Amino acid sequence: MVTFEGLPGGVAVSHLSVYDWPAADGLCGGTPHMHLTCSEGYVVTAGSGAVQTLTASGFEQTPLDAGTVAWFTPGTIHRLVNEDGGLRIVVLMQNSGLPEAGDAVLTLPPAYLTDPDTYAAATAIPADAPEAEQERVARARRDLAIEGYLRLREEPKELAAFHEAAAALVRHRLDAWRTRWEQGAAAASAATGHQLDRLADGDAGHLADAVVRSEVPSARGKFGMCGRLDVYRTD
Repeated sequence: MVTFEGLPGGVAVSHLSVYDWPAADGLCGGTPHMHLTCSEGYVVTAGSGAVQTLTASGFEQTPLDAGTVAWFTPGTIHRLVNEDGGLRIVVLMQNSGLPEAGDAVLTLPPAYLTDPDTYAAATAIPADAPEAEQERVARARRDLAIEGYLRLREEPKELAAFHEAAAALVRHRLDAWRTRWEQGAAAASAATGHQLDRLADGDAGHLADAVVRSEVPSARGKFGMCGRLDVYRTD
């Protein structure tokens, strides 16, 4: 029997309170970054702001208000802007497990993208540090990513080099990512195919195996890339 017990479609979900820290350009918000294999979606629940995006097609800004649903594909550099200090979002991530396993690269200046150790030293938040120290590190890496992001906006010809550097940084993780994908989103799709095959054969037996599950956050207020996160174990 082919089954899948995670959230529908193998997605991940979290609650995000976007940082209200001002950056060098006067805007408040999160850390610009890019995902390499996962699409991301926002369901805005409170506040107002915007998501700035940078792709090979150029720069865009999408307004975010309560009720807005927005999403984008891998390769989209994105930066959340918190205009009123109260921007709250339910975040949906494709391929549950992959984003949590490092499927994101911050837009640090090129000198920090040369190898995984250099990048990790500039981005890792010490889990056992006091909250004030975690906040200091999270804010410092946000500011460093803003520096690199603003450079990419001013010099779009450097975007391809950033893509290449990001891909090189995560290459050592690809085998583990493939396993997570096979056990997650790919398994969810395979389970649907198996159910369709059974129904086509007149077999509705899988309906008797229905279950209900629920989760509460496994961690609250984590310092994420874009803000404080309440996260769930759903993979």
